[in-house]
Amino acid sequence: MRPERSHAEVPSGAGGRLPEVGFWAPLAPARTGVADYAAALLADLRKRGRVEVAPDDCDVALYHLGNNAQHAAIYRRALERPGVVVLHDAVLNHFYLGQLDEASYCEEFVYNYGEWSREMARQLWRGRAASGSDRDYFDFPMLRRVAERALAVVVHNPAAAEMVRRHSPGARIVEIPHLFVPPELPAEHAVTRFRRCLGVPEGAFLFGVFGYLRETKRLMQVLGALATVAHEFPQIVLLVAGDFASSDLERAAAPLLAWLPVRRVPYLPGAEFWLAASAVDACINLRYPSAGETSGITIRLMGIGKPVLVTDSPEQARFPEDALIRVAPGAGEHASLCAHMILLTSISEVARAVGQRGAAHIQSRHGVDLAGSLYWDLLCECCASSPSAPQLSAPSRGSRL
Repeated sequence: MRPERSHAEVPSGAGGRLPEVGFWAPLAPARTGVADYAAALLADLRKRGRVEVAPDDCDVALYHLGNNAQHAAIYRRALERPGVVVLHDAVLNHFYLGQLDEASYCEEFVYNYGEWSREMARQLWRGRAASGSDRDYFDFPMLRRVAERALAVVVHNPAAAEMVRRHSPGARIVEIPHLFVPPELPAEHAVTRFRRCLGVPEGAFLFGVFGYLRETKRLMQVLGALATVAHEFPQIVLLVAGDFASSDLERAAAPLLAWLPVRRVPYLPGAEFWLAASAVDACINLRYPSAGETSGITIRLMGIGKPVLVTDSPEQARFPEDALIRVAPGAGEHASLCAHMILLTSISEVARAVGQRGAAHIQSRHGVDLAGSLYWDLLCECCASSPSAPQLSAPSRGSRL
């Protein structure tokens, strides 16, 4: 990891001076992982130079984009005044579904994939109630416009890079590892008290599912695996921490949550999250279909030495094979998940070893100082080399973007 440099040593922008950076992202109190990421990055970048949140003018802009309405104004500005775009989700299809009317959505889809795709766009719009779990929506990320306009596109993994490349072969794509800020962890006695308050028996193995509970988190599949192994392995308990993003999913999960060995808590901010994260013995953080994202929950739990079970996908390609546990997607998911839950529960040395290797990898590759340095270098380069970009219109007439 490269050491932090003083302002005198960092690259400078045009004219040999440090650039003035504009920073656009959801920030606290927004309840989103992007806000946590952005706050940590903002603090680091401000050690390197002048960075202002949403200024009227700047030398170079950094835009954080995700797939929900909190990013709508940021998206509009990224098109109007091109800068460096960070894709926290490399699938923007769901963002467009929430921001456009049918005609505008179809036009944007055609802009990405050609006139042949117009009827498909209509079908996707009309079936959008299933967009949270239907893979068709994830197979069409709709990235062309923002990638073409950006001075550079930052992604966190090679799967996201490939999605951008398919939509805009000429885009400048920069992969920067998702950052990790070591937390101040709670004392052991507080963790023990938390487990007791949850009603976790002494000696139980506590798995945890954290974050917004969407269909892609595979909660129903996790509960199904728990139902399979719970009778033979009664020491297994599951903590489900987070709010449901779908009332339909909440209703479907309710019967299983009621009779399985599950402990339920809502969204946990700040120190409460780290208390719960410290209390679990392993984290289950599946994603399918995936949106090209690197999960902040995976990074956080690995960073504090917890074994993490993830869906085996290209998004996980940069992690060493032995630093986390890959669960097979598709038809083999249930058997794979059950087998790994049993393995971790039965052989404590496995969980400990995977957790230690995961923490070592995060410390060496995902430190906030390294990420901040890579961002700063990129921002300085873009500031020094970018021509004045022409002002282009927003996606299409009738758009609410």
